[in-house]
Amino acid sequence: MYIIPAIDLLKAKCVRLIQGQYDRQITYRDDPAAQANDFLDAGAQWLHIVDLEGAKVGKPVNTDAIAAIAKLAKLKIEVGGGIRDEDSIQQLLDMGVERVIIGTKAIDDFEWFTDMAQKFSGKIALALDAKGSKVATHGWTRESPQLLLEFAAEAAKLPLAAIIYTDITKDGMMAGPNFERTKAVADAVNVPVVASGGINKIEDIKKFIELQNIQAAIIGRALYEGTLNLSDAIKATI
Repeated sequence: MYIIPAIDLLKAKCVRLIQGQYDRQITYRDDPAAQANDFLDAGAQWLHIVDLEGAKVGKPVNTDAIAAIAKLAKLKIEVGGGIRDEDSIQQLLDMGVERVIIGTKAIDDFEWFTDMAQKFSGKIALALDAKGSKVATHGWTRESPQLLLEFAAEAAKLPLAAIIYTDITKDGMMAGPNFERTKAVADAVNVPVVASGGINKIEDIKKFIELQNIQAAIIGRALYEGTLNLSDAIKATI
């Protein structure tokens, strides 16, 4: 298992939204590229980027900030947030992004998502953001009737890079992950699963390792708040 530090972008700044709520924002840093460099110095090999404005409006917005990070050419980058057409996927891959994360459009138009997963084989990750057993979409502002595990199993038939599962009731709350449901997702699919949401201590990482079938863990607010040191988190996986 490996650790993926997260940068959430809003107006080209590093922020966190508490439970995905845009009116509950914490701004951490004005220079995302400098933050990415700090993560690199701490031993990170991957970086998770979410374009929060993109997630809200349905198209990438913070492309300049993403391009600046990609130009460092030292981290493997995965990017999500508002990616709902083929041109946006191609734009990000052309920047040097390793894999593109699609959430809302995958739920709303599975046929299109299937086409994209096949066309960009191994370059598309599915973001499964959920509240309980239901999938959430549109920057976590809407709840879908889609059942989490059923959708995960169907999507796993595609040549995906990974499925990124986030319990939005845990994200940014510093209260620990949803281990039980993360394990259920991992058990339901045969593609790599990335855990996200609520990780704030070394014990959380060790527990994910014990669960097995978890490829990586995304850590955000705990790194910025200082409750978890990135170097220590990475060492815990070795």
